[in-house]
Amino acid sequence: MTLSVNSVSWAAGGIEILTDVSLTVEKGEFLGIIGPNGSGKTSLMSLLAGIRKPKSGAVFLDGAPIGELGRRAVAQRLAFVEQQAETGERITARQAVELGRTPFLGALSSWSSEDDRIVDGALENVDMMHLAGRSWHTLSGGERQRLHIARALAQQPEILLLDEPTNHLDIGHQISLLDLVHQQDLTVVAALHDLNHAALFCDRIAVMQEGRLVALGAPRAVLTEERIGAVFGVDVEIEQYDGGTCNIRFLTRQAQRRVSTRQRRNFSTIGT
Repeated sequence: MTLSVNSVSWAAGGIEILTDVSLTVEKGEFLGIIGPNGSGKTSLMSLLAGIRKPKSGAVFLDGAPIGELGRRAVAQRLAFVEQQAETGERITARQAVELGRTPFLGALSSWSSEDDRIVDGALENVDMMHLAGRSWHTLSGGERQRLHIARALAQQPEILLLDEPTNHLDIGHQISLLDLVHQQDLTVVAALHDLNHAALFCDRIAVMQEGRLVALGAPRAVLTEERIGAVFGVDVEIEQYDGGTCNIRFLTRQAQRRVSTRQRRNFSTIGT
């Protein structure tokens, strides 16, 4: 199953947020979307999920315009974990995850032992089974985020959309959660803040800047010192590894001076 956007633009309050964005998410790939705050990542994720309608252009789910599919049909194939998703209902952690089964329930399909098995598996996947009976309102932000992921996994989607999924998580849970998602037999699109997370887990990376898609490709090709400097306004050093991954080190002004000095010395040595 593929997900694509074709020349989409989107505006809010008379301000254009996305301009002429096109890309296709291939079946089974992990696509990361990166960019500074305000670059249009969240807006693009909402269009991909079918929550918002583009001002122009179209979004296609497996070749069909997503706007022409019913919400139930979309939810049976695609799960979206938003950046901020809260509830005022007095529910338990387990009940929050059970909501992921809603698209599959109806007059002719009531809750079953299979639904229980799926919810149990989702809770175990995100290491939250021990808190299944806790009230939602007593959980930390990180615990709630892990439950949002579990709810999405309980949907058993083919495509999983994640808008900054590691917000509120400590470093250990950030890595374990992205690793968990990476190991699922899913097509994944994730808006990410951490460039090293994108380099480590993504098959391809889309770079957004001021509402436009300015680069799309493998991490090693996209995450260059020049592009990161131009898009994010920071200086970095990048160490490349076998297998196509890389590590990005952000430089302070003092570190930048050291690098500049070292480069001048290397240049002088070459010239002698």
